[in-house]
Amino acid sequence: MRTRKGAARTQSKKRLFRKVKGYTGGRRRLLRSAKETLIRAGVYAFRDRRLRRREFRALWIVRISAACRLRGMRYSQFIYGLKRSGIELDRKSLSEIAVRDPSGFDVIVAAAKEALAA
Repeated sequence: MRTRKGAARTQSKKRLFRKVKGYTGGRRRLLRSAKETLIRAGVYAFRDRRLRRREFRALWIVRISAACRLRGMRYSQFIYGLKRSGIELDRKSLSEIAVRDPSGFDVIVAAAKEALAA
């Protein structure tokens, strides 16, 4: 006699419907729609994790650029000056310093200017 999928299928469906709880209409109630919706949600989640990183990097660059311009320097010059002076701070750290510790950022900008002049 062949085996049937009974209990396993029920468990599988329960697991799936738990994941789609909160969705609207057939996306929550119908098996095929729920499966398709979950796959699509996973695709969006994967894509947007990368997109979020890209957007944050752009935000940090805008913040650093604005802080540099206040001190009479362009962003590209500032980054080049940092590389020449051997300061290895990432853009996230630099933007936090620019926002929260302006005097500390002044010191970093001065070091970058000095490296450019040399």
